[in-house]
Amino acid sequence: MTTVLHPVYLPNIATFAVMAQNEICWEVSDNFQKQTYRNRSYICTDRGKLMLNIPIQHVGKNQGRQLYKEVKVDNEYNWQRQHWRTLQTAYRTSPYFEFYEDDIAPLYNETHAHLLEYNLKSIDIICSCLQLKMPKMKTEKYELQHKTFRDMRYLVNAKKKLEFIQPPYVQVFGDRHGFIENCSILDLLFNEGTNALSYLRNLKLAPENA
Repeated sequence: MTTVLHPVYLPNIATFAVMAQNEICWEVSDNFQKQTYRNRSYICTDRGKLMLNIPIQHVGKNQGRQLYKEVKVDNEYNWQRQHWRTLQTAYRTSPYFEFYEDDIAPLYNETHAHLLEYNLKSIDIICSCLQLKMPKMKTEKYELQHKTFRDMRYLVNAKKKLEFIQPPYVQVFGDRHGFIENCSILDLLFNEGTNALSYLRNLKLAPENA
């Protein structure tokens, strides 16, 4: 079934599992909302779970809501350099970091003006690493409720805890912090490599989340 998802920054494992198991239509017609995965992602580090946040240019209150596709990245702050260094520190000892490093690095070397454009580019590159076809379908207008598509846009909510059983895999700092669930897809990719796609296709969300 075709499923509607938000394109987010380095999507988490649950979101990529939905992508690996369904036809996807990207929601590109909605308003931007704060405290979502649109501009944040979580990885595993020596200190535990860490958030990577893309700074954005905020519009004045008198301008009201802003469309997601119009949100601009604040590139005056060198966030790309910081994110890449953090990823290198967190995953340089993982089994597959060096294998995918040259594919992922351009995300932090090339500047993008708009957040949506950057997120779609990052997903495209990760799909290529996974040997997964990048979804191309996009919404043409915003609909509060979709009648023909399965709506899983709630996955964008960073505050919503998903109830699903995620089989553990070996993480770089698992001996310190135990298994940390539902991190960025990069955590799975760098640790599991070519096994990552099979893992995603076999991951099942609980019925209330499906």
